[in-house]
Amino acid sequence: MSHIVTVQDAVTAFEDFMEPTSAELDAIEREMPVILADVELLDAQIITIDRTPSELDARRIRRARRRLLAAHRDHVNGLSGQAGGAA
Repeated sequence: MSHIVTVQDAVTAFEDFMEPTSAELDAIEREMPVILADVELLDAQIITIDRTPSELDARRIRRARRRLLAAHRDHVNGLSGQAGGAA
């Protein structure tokens, strides 16, 4: 019979390192408009998975795609002014 041992010590050994840093939280906050726009596009696409897209669905997808591209553009343009940003 094999005994089940806990791995609590192994799991919690890195507990201090598992939390996001302030810099990581700031990066997520800066990316939030892109994330939300991407979710909006996915929602519009999911709606049309099991049916033929209507004209309204097609407009919703186009609008969401434009919002995602605009949010991504704004995010990348914002990074260009920062030291160490995207080159």
